[in-house]
Amino acid sequence: MDKIAVISDIHGNLEAVEAVFADIRAREVDAVYCLGDMIGFGPNPLECLEYTLEHCDIVLGGDFEKNTLRMASSRYPPPIGNAWTIFQLKPGWFSSSKKRDLWGQIKTLPTTYTEDNFFFVHGSPRDPAYEYILPKDTEDLFGEVSLKLQEIFDLVDHICVVGHNHNSGIVTDKAKWYKPNDFQGVWCLQENQKIICSVGSVGQPRDKDHRASYVIIKDDKIHYHRVEYDFRKTQEKIRAIPELDNILANRLEYGC
Repeated sequence: MDKIAVISDIHGNLEAVEAVFADIRAREVDAVYCLGDMIGFGPNPLECLEYTLEHCDIVLGGDFEKNTLRMASSRYPPPIGNAWTIFQLKPGWFSSSKKRDLWGQIKTLPTTYTEDNFFFVHGSPRDPAYEYILPKDTEDLFGEVSLKLQEIFDLVDHICVVGHNHNSGIVTDKAKWYKPNDFQGVWCLQENQKIICSVGSVGQPRDKDHRASYVIIKDDKIHYHRVEYDFRKTQEKIRAIPELDNILANRLEYGC
C-alpha cells in the first residue's frame, strides 16, 4: 500500500479540515481517504463537502450523509439543526450546477472500501454507516470479549479502519483499546493480529483533545497525528447561526 492519510468526521468544520490538509501536504502522502461525515454539526457543510470531494482520492458516506438524504425526502420535518444543514446542501430551483452536482455525489458515495488487507468503513463492518465501536465496548468487567466485538472481528481479515466514534485509538481482537499515547502515536502492525484502527475526528473530537485527529498508514505502521486549528473562529460561526446549538461550539474547545 502507498503512504496514505485517513481522515473522518469533518462535520462542517472548514478551519479544521484546511489545517489537517496543510499538515498532510507537508508529509507528502500518496493519497487521502475520507471515511465520511463531512457534514453536520458545523457551520460550513457545503464548503467541507466540496473541499473533501475535491482533495480526497477515496470518500465514503457516513451516517450524516445517509441521514441527510433520508430526512430531505421525508414527509416529516427534520430537527432544526439538521434542517439547516439540509437547506445548505439540497439544491432548489435556482441553485447552481455545482450545488446540484454535490448533492448528486452524496447519493453515490460508497459505504466501504477494501485495499490489500485493509478494510475502510465509517462505522463498523457489521453496519458500515451507523454502528459505533466505542471504548466502552472493550470494558467488560470479567475481561471477556463481548459478543458485539466477536461478531465485528469475525468480519475483519486483518485491519479495519473506522471513524464515526470521534475517538482515536487501536482496538485489538482481545478487546483492548489502546490510546495513541499508550504506544507513542505509532502502532506497528503484526502479521497475524486483527485490529481496528479508529482514526478520530477532524472537526468534532470527543477524546478530550481539541486538536483535529487523523492517521497516516505507511508500510507496517499507523501514525496518529493531531493538528491545531483556529477552533475559536469555528465557534464564532456556529454561535452566529441560530439553528445550530451552542453546545456544538462549546465542545470544540475541550474535545468532548
